[in-house]
Amino acid sequence: MAHSKNRATDGKITYPPGVKEISDKISKEEMVRRLKMVVKTFMDMDQDSEEEKELYLNLALHLASDFFLKHPDKDVRLLVACCLADIFRIYAPEAPYTSPDKLKDIFMFITRQLKGLEDTKSAQFNRYFYLLENIAWVKSYNICFELEDSNEIFTQLYRTLFQVINNGHNQKVHMHMVDLMSSIICEGDSVSQELLDTVLVNLVPAHKNLNKQAYDLAKALLKRTAQAIEPYITNFFNQVLMLGKTSVSDLSEHVFDLILELYNIDSHLLLSVLPQLEFKLKSNDNDERLQVVKLLAKMFGAKDSELASQNKPLWQCYLGRFNDIHVPIRLECVKFASHCLMNHPDLAKDLTEYLKVRSHDPEEAIRHDVIVSIVTASKKDLSLVNDHLLNFVRERTLDKRWRVRKEAMMGLAQIYKKYSLQAEAGKEAAKQISWIKDKLLHIYYQNSIDDRLLVERIFAQYMVPHNLETTERMKCLYYLYATLDSNAVKALNEMWKCQNMLRHHVKDLLDLVKQPKSDSYNKAVFSKVMVITRNLPDPGKAQDFVKKLVQVLEEDEKIRKQLETLVSPSCSCKQAEVCVKDITKKLGSPKQPSNPFLEMVKFLLERIAPVHIDTESISALIKQVNKSIEGTADDEDEGVPTEQAIRAGLELLKVLSFTHPVSFHSAETFESLLGCLKMDDEKVAEAALQIFKNTGGKLEESFPHIKSVLLPVLQHKAKKGPPRQAKYAIRCIHAMFSNRDTHFAQIFEPLHKSLDTENMEQLITPLTTLGHLAMLAPEQFAGPLKSLVANFIVKDLLMNDRIPGKKTTKLWVPDDEVSPETLAKIQGIKLMVRWLLGVKNNQSKSGNSTLRMLTAILNSDGDLTEQGKMGKPDMSRLRLAAGCAVLRLAQEPCYHEIITLEQFQLCALVINDECYQVRQAFAQKLHKGLCRLRLPLEYLAVFALCAKDPVKERRAHAHQCLVKNINLRREYLKQHAAISGEEKLISLLPEYVVPYAIHLLAHDPDYVKVQDIEQLKDIKEALWFILEILMAKNENNSHAFIRKMVENIKQTKDGQCPDDAKINEKLYTVCDVAMNIVISKSTTYSLESPKDPVLPARYFTQPDKNFSNTKNYLPPEMKAFFTPGKPKAANVLGAVNKPLSATGKQQTKLSRMETISNASSNSNPSSPGRSKGRLDVSEKDHSKNEDISMKSPSEGEKPSRGRKRGAASSQEDKAQESKPKRGRKKAANTSTDDAEEQWGEDSSMAEASMETEDEQNSPPKRGRRGRPPKSATKDETPSKGRRGRRKAAPPPEEENDEEQEEEEEEEEDDAGSENMEVKPKGRRGRKPRVEASEATSDSVESTPQKRRGRPPKSQTAARKGGGRSRAAVSQEEESEEEMETSQQSEEEAEEEQLQDSSPKVRRKSGRRDRR
Repeated sequence: MAHSKNRATDGKITYPPGVKEISDKISKEEMVRRLKMVVKTFMDMDQDSEEEKELYLNLALHLASDFFLKHPDKDVRLLVACCLADIFRIYAPEAPYTSPDKLKDIFMFITRQLKGLEDTKSAQFNRYFYLLENIAWVKSYNICFELEDSNEIFTQLYRTLFQVINNGHNQKVHMHMVDLMSSIICEGDSVSQELLDTVLVNLVPAHKNLNKQAYDLAKALLKRTAQAIEPYITNFFNQVLMLGKTSVSDLSEHVFDLILELYNIDSHLLLSVLPQLEFKLKSNDNDERLQVVKLLAKMFGAKDSELASQNKPLWQCYLGRFNDIHVPIRLECVKFASHCLMNHPDLAKDLTEYLKVRSHDPEEAIRHDVIVSIVTASKKDLSLVNDHLLNFVRERTLDKRWRVRKEAMMGLAQIYKKYSLQAEAGKEAAKQISWIKDKLLHIYYQNSIDDRLLVERIFAQYMVPHNLETTERMKCLYYLYATLDSNAVKALNEMWKCQNMLRHHVKDLLDLVKQPKSDSYNKAVFSKVMVITRNLPDPGKAQDFVKKLVQVLEEDEKIRKQLETLVSPSCSCKQAEVCVKDITKKLGSPKQPSNPFLEMVKFLLERIAPVHIDTESISALIKQVNKSIEGTADDEDEGVPTEQAIRAGLELLKVLSFTHPVSFHSAETFESLLGCLKMDDEKVAEAALQIFKNTGGKLEESFPHIKSVLLPVLQHKAKKGPPRQAKYAIRCIHAMFSNRDTHFAQIFEPLHKSLDTENMEQLITPLTTLGHLAMLAPEQFAGPLKSLVANFIVKDLLMNDRIPGKKTTKLWVPDDEVSPETLAKIQGIKLMVRWLLGVKNNQSKSGNSTLRMLTAILNSDGDLTEQGKMGKPDMSRLRLAAGCAVLRLAQEPCYHEIITLEQFQLCALVINDECYQVRQAFAQKLHKGLCRLRLPLEYLAVFALCAKDPVKERRAHAHQCLVKNINLRREYLKQHAAISGEEKLISLLPEYVVPYAIHLLAHDPDYVKVQDIEQLKDIKEALWFILEILMAKNENNSHAFIRKMVENIKQTKDGQCPDDAKINEKLYTVCDVAMNIVISKSTTYSLESPKDPVLPARYFTQPDKNFSNTKNYLPPEMKAFFTPGKPKAANVLGAVNKPLSATGKQQTKLSRMETISNASSNSNPSSPGRSKGRLDVSEKDHSKNEDISMKSPSEGEKPSRGRKRGAASSQEDKAQESKPKRGRKKAANTSTDDAEEQWGEDSSMAEASMETEDEQNSPPKRGRRGRPPKSATKDETPSKGRRGRRKAAPPPEEENDEEQEEEEEEEEDDAGSENMEVKPKGRRGRKPRVEASEATSDSVESTPQKRRGRPPKSQTAARKGGGRSRAAVSQEEESEEEMETSQQSEEEAEEEQLQDSSPKVRRKSGRRDRR
């Protein structure tokens, strides 16, 4: 080498053979030609050619001169660069150039030439590629490691390569570039920040999008050099993230983007960086935390990411951000959830708990996105989400925000359609989400019209898609109906009923529009507009739009005709579709894409268009039922037992026969129904009879051949069929045949003559039939009926006990265990009542006699003969029958007038009967009569007595009934603002219930000692039970009106006993209790009353003008119990207020006795004991809104007496088992001690011997007036009650079924039934629900809030040792806190109130309920 250096100093340049000197004196073309030859020479040389290396050393030095490096011609520069690259190859490992500056110039020169790689179509591209390949293969740039400016050289090289790479380059170019750059990183001592930035900048999203090839090059380079470059990457992130030195790099602002990209390229690059992210997740800077959360969401959620399993601390730290205080961060976490669920199902368990909390987030957007995340994952694959996650969506269907509710409902609907209707994931998946159909329909119970409309839309589009072919659509509906739970069935029936009612309203409006204009026309149209408006969203705006629609209908006959077609009973589904399209097209305007008027019209059309049911559909449905009957249907494949499918199909047809009777008018349909009549299944035959009754109005003239076959069947059913079928047979004949009198006579005569008390079982059907004949044709059989009632029913049947009842301590038994004699007596009572309802006058004083008979039954506890032969369950049945009979008679004005106050008060006591089922059924009857505005207002006061009920859910139900009735009456008054006349107002204005309640409580047989504090507290609870709801809204200064009413009562005397000083004192004391409640709860009570109240003359005497009663009758100690505070806004939770009865809607037998709190026969509470048919408030498990868990005796609470045998001594058992006679006033004059002593002497050994029997319905042991002494039970929660409730026998069904259905049918076309449609407007009150959670709230996490303003029971509880446990108190506090933070009590309460029982009961017995 030394020799070669000597040669170099000679300065003589040796050129390859054939190449002349290359200098500036030759032309460019010649220079290029000569350089090409030089390139060829160097290309052919290898490292072993020592002589040639020495020979051409000076040439190598010459080519590195500035003349060539700065030559203006790019071809010359390229050829020189190729020569230099070969020179580095040939002379490696030592280059012939020793000057650092020269080396820098050469490498910067070569780098500049590499830019030529950019143009792949260039003629010289191959030479550029050769240059790249050469320097990459030789690793020529490694020479620069020793240079001071190496960083500048490498950085420029990297920049150049990243700039020139493009999609025209093949894999080889890409590979050589990676080789060239990776050698610099892997073999160098360090990587400068500038060089690192040159690589990383290509990963920043903006650059990545601009040059995808540069991104791929950087990615390949980082993968190749991961181990070598990792420390420098770590250092960079450490500087920026931990030390905050953002100035170290221009990429500091992109650190999180870079981390994501680097993690996707190779997770090992970030081994030391990820722990820094954990620190950043806890930063105090919201924006910084948000950025880290966004980054980690992408890293954890990526499809093949294993970060969560590899770095569990970071995963747990990230999950903690779901609870971040900053809303956008929580939102980001929730959005991430769907990707995570879809890509990493194994993480669903970790996410579930956090999503649960976020589903209760105060922020609407977060709750909304929780639903979106879960539904998105569910729609991709149902197996990705667990039942808990779907349950969160289920809960949100009752969210207080419409947007959230809508998203949840639509999400569930889409899931249902995909996996259940279309069965995309098989039967298991369909089974997993089978609850969705029920849940969606339950939402129809909500008061918001938006919810109801959405349910209707979901039903039409997702549950039974209206665009399916008719047969398929009906098959879908058939099996859907067969698998719905009872509440969902009721909701669906209610939906059809509401749509049908709206259809009729629109039809009425169309009829009005045709009439000539006048003042009466305008009033009628306005009234109808208001009714229709209430069935549309946002009634305020809708009112204007409906008025506009009326104008359109007046002016446009074509639209009017189409709308008439749409609402006509004979409109087919296809016609409906065409009409809707035409009307919307006509009303729409292309110039106005957003048209609120058109939207409103669409809502209206959507509700009234018959998209599911027409004649063709009914025919298809009948065929489907016939297939099931013949055994050729797919019942088992659909998961429905054939018998259940047939019953459900007939029930469905029965409901549709109310809403679409014209669609049944075909011979094929009627013939199929005839076949059903002959089936052995009683339910099927019953349904068929009801369908005939509803649809057979024109059968006699249109289908005579059907009539001739049907009539004998009906006559046979009426005479010898089961009681319910006999009833429907009579109604069919009445509805369908013109010469009904003849047919009735043919039935009446033989039955009347064949009545015989020897065979009670065969007496039930004839009595049922005769009862309905008596109601439908009282004049035709006037003489025989009067004789029948007086001689047979009263003397032979009711006044005799032929067969001794079974001795049992149970108060109730299932229907099939009730003795035939009792069933016959019940039918006898009903026959009397039906006869009176048919006659509708009291000229013969039969009404008085019947009422005396009914009150005698109540007075004697159901044992009219008082011979002691009857069993307790039979007595309970007769008490219920008598109480309900009085309620039915009270609905007829002519009989209401003759019911004495004593009879009314005795009837009211049935709501406090010792038997739970009697109380339940009676309350249901009472509620229904009041809802229809049939029962007079004083009967609303009866619910005040429910404050004494020891079972929380019964009190809750009574509260619900009060709320619904009060709201219904207020709505009715608003809608009928023109109502005039004080008498009409007195019968409707809810506030007028106060005088009746005061009078009823003053005559309460348990109110014995006028000044007794405990009894006055009971009175206060009962008054507050009603006043709380009345005072929730101070509309029209109602508080002052109530105050004035109470003041006026104190100026009168008791109308029942005007000369009894003690009774009057009681009356005034109760008035003072009411007055103190009003004063303590209202701030406006002292204002002027809006009008002077009118007191009912039967209840109070005329005020004495010379008498001023200003005395305070309350003992001073009572003042402590009137706690100031505003009454809570009462609200009817639609979920709880199931349609108790609907005009024109028949319910199944099982549904008759269902109540909000206790629908199942397996979950009836133990019956509280009865004294004169009354219950003690001291037994009840705290007030309605108190948030106290049911305690067990193990928590230090004594078991309530009468709930658990053995808790009291045997002497107490004997003393308290026997009971005094009901309704006898002498008890009021007897001291408690005397009574107890007397009862102790009378106790029978027979009863004592039955202690080992199942006591779930045994009468609880009693002290004073048959109740446990207050000292023993005050403020105790009857812990045994729940156990007993769970084991209780089914509630009364059959006879109550009949009566309920009779009422529904009798009032089907009655004007009063329209009032059932009245519901509170909009979502008013939704907000207050957070405060006023109903007692039946089933929320597991939050129990209802403590009632504000109610005297805390803990004061007396503390004194008496029966107070709440510390655990219960802490639970209450936690619940209240959670309600405030999560704003969730309303939705959870509503969600669970759809179930059939209260939370405490349902958790123990819900499974049985569902069976």
